[in-house]
Amino acid sequence: MCDGYLFPSAGKWFRFACYLIDYLIIGYDILKKVAKKVANQVASSLGIDEVYSELLPADKVDKVEELLRVKPGKAKLAFVGDGINDAPVLSRADIGIAMGAMGSDAAIEAADLVLMDDDPIKIAKAIKISRKCLRIVYQNITMALVVKFACLALGAVGIANMYLAIFADVGVMILAVLNAIRCLFVKKL
Repeated sequence: MCDGYLFPSAGKWFRFACYLIDYLIIGYDILKKVAKKVANQVASSLGIDEVYSELLPADKVDKVEELLRVKPGKAKLAFVGDGINDAPVLSRADIGIAMGAMGSDAAIEAADLVLMDDDPIKIAKAIKISRKCLRIVYQNITMALVVKFACLALGAVGIANMYLAIFADVGVMILAVLNAIRCLFVKKL
């Protein structure tokens, strides 16, 4: 769903973001009245199926409510906005994304995610970074549980000593921190 103007260079990354998020709504009000023809042209170049243009703030909320009712159970609806009139929709969507550089304070407060520059291409990068971080968190949880249960089992049969218990506690924490440092390396995403 597209309400407003999209940067022409966003094509590949926008399609990737739409692949990761089931419904992505762009609520840019850079141009106060976007002609339906322009919105349809941008949507066709990006491969967007449905276009709703020239929506007033109340119409945006109604459209998001309608999409939330008809979307499948685990599907996510994201709304990208920058203005004060986008705040109600940003808070209602599953994922509210505010464009921070030009965005109003109300939009920034209502959003779940704030992009500090007004480049919608960053949405796909933010999704990739968050998925990488979640993968690392799950790895750390799995490693900690496996080592602690192994130590517990070995202690129950009398094989584990105090050194193994210390490693299961402090050593696993150090390994988890070292593994989490990988979250800092996101330049190549």
